[in-house]
Amino acid sequence: MFKKKKGSQRIDSLIGHGTQFDGELRFAGGLRVDGIVTGNVVAVDAQHGTLVVSEKARIDGGVRATHLILNGEIAGPIEVSHYVELQPKARVHGDLTYKTLEMHPGAVIEGRLIPLEGARMVTPAEVAGGVD
Repeated sequence: MFKKKKGSQRIDSLIGHGTQFDGELRFAGGLRVDGIVTGNVVAVDAQHGTLVVSEKARIDGGVRATHLILNGEIAGPIEVSHYVELQPKARVHGDLTYKTLEMHPGAVIEGRLIPLEGARMVTPAEVAGGVD
């Protein structure tokens, strides 16, 4: 089923709207950012690190995660070992390294797309039909 590629829907930690965090942020499981993070955001578990960045959120620093769902802004290099979903209001200012990429109309990348070994693009038919 297609949804399995998007990682865990479970959120273990939250940086709330109106909150600003300065420094390197390491997380395990699922992290949702609704505020502002200045510094790197790194998943400590290479297999289970889902990062969700909401529409009004911003990360100024590098990001390393297993899964990324982005609808806000990231200014820095991004490395996602499994699945990236760039939603309509996503803004990336930096290089994006990925294995599987889904990009919605309206998302913007100012940088290079760098596929990892075995990388592939998700086709519209897979999204609509739920094909693996």
